[in-house]
Amino acid sequence: MNRWVWLLALLLLCLGVGGVSGAMTAREIHGWYQTLARPSFAPPNWVFAPVWTTLYVLMAVAAWLIAKKPASEMRTWTLNIFYVQLLLNFLWSLIFFREHAIAQAMVELVLLWCFIALTTAAFHRLSRPAAWLMLPYLAWVTFAGFLNWGFLRLNGM
Repeated sequence: MNRWVWLLALLLLCLGVGGVSGAMTAREIHGWYQTLARPSFAPPNWVFAPVWTTLYVLMAVAAWLIAKKPASEMRTWTLNIFYVQLLLNFLWSLIFFREHAIAQAMVELVLLWCFIALTTAAFHRLSRPAAWLMLPYLAWVTFAGFLNWGFLRLNGM
């Protein structure tokens, strides 16, 4: 596949995951989520869209740096791990916002964090810049873990 087509496809995939999960959870964000006791360190809701948009773009570019490497078993495995973490990313929103399952979302978030770390390490083996591009995402999901824990502690769901 042409390298620019790869980039476009990965941008559409990553931003699509964010867009679809956002569309599927928007009603809950403006409904159920507003009823929860919020941790003191929870950012205002408007922060999430620009942060996630930036992170999805960084993820896509990182995956593109891997995708344009010569075909190999390592490249294939690395991209598959990337796709798994992207699926886990999508599922967290559904578990937390649609299912109102804060405890289960916390467990899923730990699994997501592990797959992001694994993806970052695998990216590092093929492209250091790709790994660096994943670090803001790993940092944000670390923060999201503390935030999820805070919601769980305050709301016990």
